[in-house]
Amino acid sequence: MQENLNAKSTTWVGVDVSKLKIDVAVLCGEQKGATFQVARTEKELKPLAKKLLSYGPQGVVLEATGGYEALVMQVFEAAGLTVIRMNPQRVRAFAQAEGIRAKTDALDAYVLARFGVRMQPVAREGSEAERRQLATWVARESQVTRMLAVEKTRLQQVEGDRFLQKSIQRTLTFLEKELAQLVKQIEAGLAASETWKAQEALLLSAPGVGHKVARVVFVLLPELGRANRKEITALVGLAPFARDSGKWTGQRCIQGGRGRVRSMLYLASLTVIRGKNPLADFYHRLVTAGKPKKLALIAVARKLLLALNEMIRTNSPWRLPISA
Repeated sequence: MQENLNAKSTTWVGVDVSKLKIDVAVLCGEQKGATFQVARTEKELKPLAKKLLSYGPQGVVLEATGGYEALVMQVFEAAGLTVIRMNPQRVRAFAQAEGIRAKTDALDAYVLARFGVRMQPVAREGSEAERRQLATWVARESQVTRMLAVEKTRLQQVEGDRFLQKSIQRTLTFLEKELAQLVKQIEAGLAASETWKAQEALLLSAPGVGHKVARVVFVLLPELGRANRKEITALVGLAPFARDSGKWTGQRCIQGGRGRVRSMLYLASLTVIRGKNPLADFYHRLVTAGKPKKLALIAVARKLLLALNEMIRTNSPWRLPISA
């Protein structure tokens, strides 16, 4: 089959990351180049990074793999490689569109390199390593918060059992201390971030956006202010997807995206609708028109997200009326 070469294509590297090893594929344009397989250890990653630099790649593409990719990104970025982390769902959709149905580690690395050649993904601006570190801390904060909620529920369920009450209370005390330390660490990391200092005041000027919402949006949504309306709502999972076939029109629904960011914006919307602002007016108009309250809240969250995106893009605080 004849391949259509992308004029921008140079050399791209695809890296499939697993717990113990990584598989690497190098593509020069559309032509397969070298392949490698090394252990996912700093000792083996460092010489591999130097070897990959010799190819002069435009970028190294890998997927988010629940944290296993962190060491690879750290070593490769330190060596001077441009590393781009992609959503696995997007890469899988690309593979299916390319007619690639099989799935092996070596093939996945090739697909990632091919994704780079065809799609020309752009690396995020700013300190990706800094934001990635903050993201791991924010994720841990969320985990500990959920554990606290579970233990508090258990405490209510063992009423009358003094032994279990004391056991759960000790666990709660420990988790509360851990949560306080995590929050302190996150705040210290944010205080050292010049990017955060520039964006914090803008985000906090929006109704419903407090420090926790602003922090999650900043850390977990680095595309804010750089993506367009459709892209940013799709990234967060607030874009309504059509479900139509022939003359049948299905109900639009949201799906996928960054659940933590979406949840925080939804919570922010609960605060927004209690105040006096254009978004609250928008919510009440929807409810008055017969829309379900939950659907109206999601619509408010989407408008709030679009407003925040525009605020960061234009470097301007919340203004009334906001045209999101």
